Amino acid sequence: MAVADIGYDPARTRATAVGLFRRKRLVAFGVPAIILAYFVYVFFAFDIPGLAERARMDNARILLADTYSHKVHVSQDNRSGETSVAIEGENKGKYADDAWPDWVQRDGQSVVVELGGGEIVRFDPGAVRYDVPGYGLVSIRRTDDGIVLDTPQGPLPDWINASNTRVSINRAAGRVSVTRNRTEALRYFAGWELFFFTLDSPFAGKSWGELASLAVSGDQVRPGQSNIGAMASDFWNNEMWRHKDVVWAIFETVLMAFLGTMGAMLVAFPLAFAAAINFSPSFLVRFGIRRLFDFLRGVDGLIWTIILSRAFGPGPLTGSLAILLTDTGSFGKLFSEALENVDNKQIDGLRSTGANAIQRNRFGVIPQVAPVILSQVLYYLESNTRSATIIGAIVGGGIGLLLTQAIQTQKDWEEVSYYIILTLLMVSTMDIVSGWLRQKLIGRTTNPAAL
Repeated sequence: MAVADIGYDPARTRATAVGLFRRKRLVAFGVPAIILAYFVYVFFAFDIPGLAERARMDNARILLADTYSHKVHVSQDNRSGETSVAIEGENKGKYADDAWPDWVQRDGQSVVVELGGGEIVRFDPGAVRYDVPGYGLVSIRRTDDGIVLDTPQGPLPDWINASNTRVSINRAAGRVSVTRNRTEALRYFAGWELFFFTLDSPFAGKSWGELASLAVSGDQVRPGQSNIGAMASDFWNNEMWRHKDVVWAIFETVLMAFLGTMGAMLVAFPLAFAAAINFSPSFLVRFGIRRLFDFLRGVDGLIWTIILSRAFGPGPLTGSLAILLTDTGSFGKLFSEALENVDNKQIDGLRSTGANAIQRNRFGVIPQVAPVILSQVLYYLESNTRSATIIGAIVGGGIGLLLTQAIQTQKDWEEVSYYIILTLLMVSTMDIVSGWLRQKLIGRTTNPAAL
């Protein structure tokens, strides 16, 4: 048979092939070009150049240092001349006047503060002098007209921020701030100071060896109480780090997630039967229940939190209700889809034995969907433990409230890092526990490496 007999047209075939290659080439170059154009739009729409200009790397370094170290404040009231030394500037961490650190000394009416690296700050009557090796002497005088700054010749370095009402010096060794009413020098030290015992505790400042010796010693440091009991009490009631409040806050956060997740499961499971096409013959019922699930999960949990907090007031129970509403919508969709995929052979077998509807669902349906449901519930419980931290910050409960309070002070960022670490440990623990329970309930052998 000739080629012409089967309708073969070389020109048309060539045109088709050329058109196909042209479309593929257009897609190959057009899609990356569209993506690139979108990123260019985002670059200017979100003002990335302006953001880079406004970025303060010095503030970022200070914030980073505050997360893993502590500051000792040397503060002077310029009106009365009184000077105090306190860890993080708090009264609970204040040194007695006769027990200042050795790097803070009195020199007549002046106070000399050694910040390390040869940098020395003097609080003199009417002036503050900061000796910076390699730069020179910086003098800050207080006058009736405001603050006067005297520096060596040359442009003002970027670590000095000055106005007629305030002068701030930010150095690696520490910081100095001077106003008409107050002078303050800050020196950084690594570690979270007073994490175990505050200064008013007899165990403050002792080494681990000394603490171990006191723990087994028969001589009571605090009459009427064993040394181990006194250590535990001082740690538990630490007023700076609030360990007792932190433990209760973590328990509150986990309880919030647990009540919300389990409550959602109990509400969603029976409703899922009404939303499953093979268990609910009524279209109107299925449509109404499914739209209810869409509404509940369509509104974010944070929105439910704000609405419920206005209706019921702040508190952990409000956070639990917000989780319950959101998860009811999610569980309802997941559970109904699991029910629609059950094997009808087991149900038909039970029906042939004369089992009623309740017995068929109990012994023919629930064993099939239980592993899927339990796995989903445990996963959501783990996820809600993390979400409960944010919800608690809004409704005033759990570790989220403590984290928000620490952030708002903008002072003790080591407490912020402490709460974040505890939150990560809490979420990791819930992950391990939920994984173990999931393996046990499903009936598989737990692999420790999988946790």
